[in-house]
Amino acid sequence: MDIALLNRFKEYVTEQQLFVPDDSLLIAVSGGVDSIALCELCYLAGYTFTMAHCNFQLREAESDRDEEFVIEIARKYGVRILTKKFETLSFAASQKCSIQVAARKLRYEWFNEILETRKKLNENQLTPRYILTAHHANDNTETVLMNLFKCTGISGMRGILPKANNIVRPLLFAHKQSIIDFAQQRALSYREDSSNTSDKYSRNYIRHHVIPAIEAAYPHASSNINNTIPHLRDAEILYNQAIEFHKKKLIEYKSGEASIPILKLSKASPLKTIIFEIAKEYGFTPAQTDEIVKLMHSETGKYITSATHRILKNRNRLIISSLQPDLPGLILIEKQDELALFQNGKITVAAREMKPGKISPDLNTANLDAHYISFPLLIRKWKQGDYFYPLGMPKKKKIARFLIDKKLSLSDKEKIWVVESNKKILWVINHRIDDRFKITDKTKKILQIKFEPG
Repeated sequence: MDIALLNRFKEYVTEQQLFVPDDSLLIAVSGGVDSIALCELCYLAGYTFTMAHCNFQLREAESDRDEEFVIEIARKYGVRILTKKFETLSFAASQKCSIQVAARKLRYEWFNEILETRKKLNENQLTPRYILTAHHANDNTETVLMNLFKCTGISGMRGILPKANNIVRPLLFAHKQSIIDFAQQRALSYREDSSNTSDKYSRNYIRHHVIPAIEAAYPHASSNINNTIPHLRDAEILYNQAIEFHKKKLIEYKSGEASIPILKLSKASPLKTIIFEIAKEYGFTPAQTDEIVKLMHSETGKYITSATHRILKNRNRLIISSLQPDLPGLILIEKQDELALFQNGKITVAAREMKPGKISPDLNTANLDAHYISFPLLIRKWKQGDYFYPLGMPKKKKIARFLIDKKLSLSDKEKIWVVESNKKILWVINHRIDDRFKITDKTKKILQIKFEPG
């Protein structure tokens, strides 16, 4: 018996504080050598565990034979076995993701369901507390390289974590060959997944071609990468502390938007790294970092978008706002624009000289003193916290209270849009202009904004 791997396994569990002997465990078992060896190590170490097997139905009869094999292994150990079949291909198609991503999502959702369900049943010491997977050192090497190629930043360089919430990987210390040697010495039976030989998966290509090519020049490359990973994890902790420090200094949050003063941001160093870390939380890619830097020096009204958010240059600030339907993006009107379309209708804008005569009281039209208005104008839905100075009133009033006083229904309130200039609301469309922009006897030029329902 190879007690060296068993002893190192128990030491690693203790060193990394992965779990304690009294914890009940849920082991993800595919039937391959890694997960079978993990079961054997847990059995020899005296840990209490349940086995869980996912049948993704990707290899027809072979997938079913894997399931039958794992059930037999559970009988050998005298432990409970949970199995589930998944419609992986149809799920991947519906989610528009790769088969690998779909399988991972299905697998971990099910594992977490098992843990939550058994907690509700209050099965005491039999309730699994952690999900154990058989990821090992070679998997970690591959993950670090893949993350490097994908430009994931420092968070990708720390590879697979030994423990992340309720997911534990107690074999990360072990290289693949040591696991195979252990299985052979213990005369363990295991299944070979035929898909592991296919290079159509990027991980397999790296495993079969990239790493061997690197190790031809650097024989200890894989070991050296794994020895470096703990240092990179420590570096990431320090890195994240610094990033959080900069975020607190730079970002102001208000009404669901993030506002960043450009002057203050331009003095931050290292600039691109800080921008990358701020922007990635809003779905922006590393390739868009340079675009954001250029946006800092562009004219007001320019913006770039991710799948979920927009970064807008508004005078001396960058404004990050959601593109989701409940938080619609901004509709911009530049000085040269005469028409803007939005979901309620259209807005026309025209500037003209002030002439004697009576100003139309039409609520669909706002006649404003152009001298006090800056472009671009922003058309957006009103939001909580918005305020203006209703025409004829010397004090500001929250739009929420203004609409309550107007006795509008909830559905009518949801249809209210405003026109904004330099963070000041000019007009609650179709209701009231702001007193600060009204026409007086000193007005020389009028900006006329007209709303036409769609």
